Amino acid sequence: MSRFLKDRYAALEAYTPGEQPRDMDYIKLNTNESPYPPAPAVVAAMSGEQVENLRLYSDPTAKGLKEKLAALYGLKESNIFLSNGSDDILNFAFMAYGQNGAIFPDITYGFYPVFGDLHGVEYEEITLKEDFTINYEEYFGKNKLIVIANPNAPTGISLPLSAIEGILKSNPDGVVVIDEAYVDFGGVSCYQLIERYENLLVCRTFSKSRCLAGGRLGYAFGSPALIADLEKIKYSTNPYNINRLTLLLGEATVEAERYYQEKCAAIIETRTQTAKALEGLGFEVLPSDANFLFARHPKVGGEALYLALKEKGILVRHFRKERIKEFNRITIGTPEQMQKMIEIIKEIIQ
Repeated sequence: MSRFLKDRYAALEAYTPGEQPRDMDYIKLNTNESPYPPAPAVVAAMSGEQVENLRLYSDPTAKGLKEKLAALYGLKESNIFLSNGSDDILNFAFMAYGQNGAIFPDITYGFYPVFGDLHGVEYEEITLKEDFTINYEEYFGKNKLIVIANPNAPTGISLPLSAIEGILKSNPDGVVVIDEAYVDFGGVSCYQLIERYENLLVCRTFSKSRCLAGGRLGYAFGSPALIADLEKIKYSTNPYNINRLTLLLGEATVEAERYYQEKCAAIIETRTQTAKALEGLGFEVLPSDANFLFARHPKVGGEALYLALKEKGILVRHFRKERIKEFNRITIGTPEQMQKMIEIIKEIIQ
């Protein structure tokens, strides 16, 4: 770092993305990407003419995609915000609503404390219960920015809708962000509650269930007032933050909803079979509503298993945090990829 960087930024502990090694051909089960390609209609939407039009700016209002999302979810365009990945939306939320502090679980998406530190937002981390579930009543009456991933990451465990509503009711003077990056794999979305709670912001992404991680496209649902807040920040930083091709692919993705529902169902089925296979090998596997499993083995340490799998060409995600260091997060791939992983784990255990 240079000597010119602000002290506050120099001290940041940046978010660590999942590794992307190139030294061999890996089965990538470490970054929760979809194992399936985008829908054929999405691929077909990319034409030479569209590429040529990259000389033109994208539509900063993203009106076409907002219209399609509004029709799909039964909302108004004024309830929808679009951005360059859902991380941008989370970043904006900390900027906009963290003036009184923030609260989130101690084991959750690692970007939340980074955003807090980046924007000078004091935050409290509430410890998960012994079974790694969120004690939602501990979030009552805080009236600060509350951020909860539902399903949670890296555990995959969901909160019921009644718990979300309880948090919303008890925090009328604080924005509650529900990060639904993985909700399409078995969770229950709370987006319909935006009509009843002006303090609810639901954050979602095209990266996981919509097979578009490389496209960088996120969206949020909220009251028109909250959406206007986010638009103000967007237009004050980068109004053209979604490129033309991503907007085009986003529209085609919404139109191919049936394809993505089928792929989600396939991933859920593979997740169920993989969990059974791991449990049969002696693993503790947390219940998951996401496109990954969080598992540990009583006789093989988390880091040791991660390294052994990597040596065999399979990447999973290992975390060094004390309470979860014996776990690994395993993205659900194709049935063939998961079977290969199970076979290698058997060899490692033996």
